[in-house]
Amino acid sequence: MSLTRGGAIVSVNAKRATIYLDPALHKALKVKAAETSTSVSDLVNLAVRQSLSKDAEDLAAFEERAGEPLVSYESMIKKLRKDGRI
Repeated sequence: MSLTRGGAIVSVNAKRATIYLDPALHKALKVKAAETSTSVSDLVNLAVRQSLSKDAEDLAAFEERAGEPLVSYESMIKKLRKDGRI
């Protein structure tokens, strides 16, 4: 179920939060919202979803490589020098 609040469709299950934005960032968000006929809340939700999705991808990559042997920085530098890469 949804309801309309200030012209935006808001899920009844949506949670309210207070965030503090840099004034220039807030202004840019308001302009983008107006230009795209969406709400600032929808833009923030999209940005947070994208950020969390990227984090999930990174965590999956770490888990995928968890079984690989650890290589120290020093041994990697020695190998790169030996191979003529640095």
